[in-house]
Amino acid sequence: MTNRLAGETSPYLLQHADNPVDWYPWGPEALERARSEDRPILLSIGYAACHWCHVMEHESFEDEGTAALMNALFVNVKVDREERPDLDSVYMDAVVTLTGQGGWPMTVFLTPEGEPFHGGTYYPPEPRHGLPSFRQVLAAVAEAYRERRPDVARSATALVDAIQRSSELAPSQEPLTDSLLSQAARDLRSQFDPVCGGFGRAPKFPPASTLEFLLRRHRRSGDDEMLAMVRTTLDAMAAGGMYDLLGGGFHRYSVDERWLVPHFEKMLYDNALLAPAYLHAWVVTGTERYRTIAEETLGYMLRELRLAEGCFASAQDADTDGVEGLTFTWTPEELAEVLGRDRPELLEPFEHGRSILRGDLEPAERHALLETRERRPKPLRDDKAITSWNGLALAALAESGRRLQRLDLVEAAQALAEFLLGALSDAEGRLYRTYRLGQAKNTGYLEDYADVANGLYELHLATGSLRWLQECRRLALLAVELFADEERGGFFLSPAHGERLVARKKAFDDHPTPSGNSMLASVLLRLARIYGDDELERRGVGVLRLVREGLSRAPSAFGHALCALDLHLSPPREIAVVGPRGDSRTGALARGALAPFDPNAVAAFSTGQSDAGAQDVPLLAGKDLVHGQPAVYICERFQCRAPVTRPENLARLSRPPDKSRVACTGPETGSN
Repeated sequence: MTNRLAGETSPYLLQHADNPVDWYPWGPEALERARSEDRPILLSIGYAACHWCHVMEHESFEDEGTAALMNALFVNVKVDREERPDLDSVYMDAVVTLTGQGGWPMTVFLTPEGEPFHGGTYYPPEPRHGLPSFRQVLAAVAEAYRERRPDVARSATALVDAIQRSSELAPSQEPLTDSLLSQAARDLRSQFDPVCGGFGRAPKFPPASTLEFLLRRHRRSGDDEMLAMVRTTLDAMAAGGMYDLLGGGFHRYSVDERWLVPHFEKMLYDNALLAPAYLHAWVVTGTERYRTIAEETLGYMLRELRLAEGCFASAQDADTDGVEGLTFTWTPEELAEVLGRDRPELLEPFEHGRSILRGDLEPAERHALLETRERRPKPLRDDKAITSWNGLALAALAESGRRLQRLDLVEAAQALAEFLLGALSDAEGRLYRTYRLGQAKNTGYLEDYADVANGLYELHLATGSLRWLQECRRLALLAVELFADEERGGFFLSPAHGERLVARKKAFDDHPTPSGNSMLASVLLRLARIYGDDELERRGVGVLRLVREGLSRAPSAFGHALCALDLHLSPPREIAVVGPRGDSRTGALARGALAPFDPNAVAAFSTGQSDAGAQDVPLLAGKDLVHGQPAVYICERFQCRAPVTRPENLARLSRPPDKSRVACTGPETGSN
């Protein structure tokens, strides 16, 4: 049979289009049928690259008997969590409340009104490891709905109340101080694995935002232990296994403590976050290996994930031909055939007689092995473009292109920005969530606006074009309009005009990606300094007040929020670069001014006082060329040092200006 998923664009939903289950996509039709027939809803949530989602599909959803039971007892709804993060967030809260843990595939049972009353994650086809079989669960839930309706109603009410309470977090009235950052660093040190890096035990996920925070602490405090934690983690993650030594890029996570055996899917967001982490480590330490990893990771994204439209696909699957990791693993014989000799030291045992590559490869060996691997079947690619993840990719490409002086990366970033503001935006300039095969769909969520705005800011720095700063501010202000909680502060995940679910959630967890709240807080705090806008600062600080207790309780879950707090507490430092775009002198000054790792500085570009748009930006207003030459103005709260026209003179201004700063009136005598 072909069910109602055949007309969807999500690769995950299309994977289930031929199941004997009578699947519905989430929408009015499914909810109305549940109401009219008084049936509970079986809601199944997953994503295309999810290995255990494939397992449960094969074991249960492709099984005629199980499907018949599902069809007889429930209205069955399938959701791609990447398309609908609002649904995923609400019902994941319910499952965690019920079971103490979450994950995918997620199976939740709802009343016809969409209220959850029972749920879990993966269910096996037969009782196993203390878990009931999926058929047993189906029968028990259906019986409870028929025979014990008051119990179901009480459970649903309690779960909905718990979900709603989680969105009603009150802002802390305690001060936001540097002691919060110091305590977070101490707590992270206590959780750190000094041998293999990372935090906690297996499984280990790449902690990109936490590493960025530790780099900031090292910069501000000079604490070499913070840098050592970063280096140990980056070195261990890149040793091979979770990192693809041949094709570049990182797999999703490691099932062991050594970052050796990966869960083999590759996600756009992991790579878009890890490339800047390695790039920043290269800037701080000068270690060329980190630069290489950053470039190889970006190379993987451009080669394997970039779509013809200039945007990026979401992920590559964990499986090839139904076998996890088949594309990426090797037998000793396969390796010897390519290299012309045995290299057992490169092979770490995995499964099915195959091994993972780990160790040092010569460039020629790497090239030969990659060439051979490219002839193998590849894992399926989820070619759905997700706006927020593309925003992360935009930031990574733009900053890397600027720092590495690679025009190709900047051009890729510009093409991506045009796509995000074109095909992924509606006529009113609002963002869609996803794009596939010429169709943009679903309303944009908070993280979409926050991540794209952040990427546009980085593109402004990479190109000097004022357009991208203006678009960054437009999207940030639109995000405030659509998502702000005027009562408690912070921002809801879904827009005010979005679908009304049983709760309107806020999300603050920065794992695996920065939450929309922490990313938008960072964007607003930067824009507040560029535009001198106290209201934007108040909005950004409102987020930090909501997560204050979380920063103290679980710093590893709030890495990007810690970076935003570090920005808020840092001495304001503003950089204005004035000069013709494309002029080599302007480029040299910009590179000199922005070369250090100074994540709390903000910068903006203009071509001079004749640049009408720049006069609307307080940081740029009134600043002009100096005797016809490009100039850099280093400022603090819009009080500036004398402009600099020679790159070699920027080094002495690398620190924030002291109390002797002067207004931006002209060049300091003898300073240039």
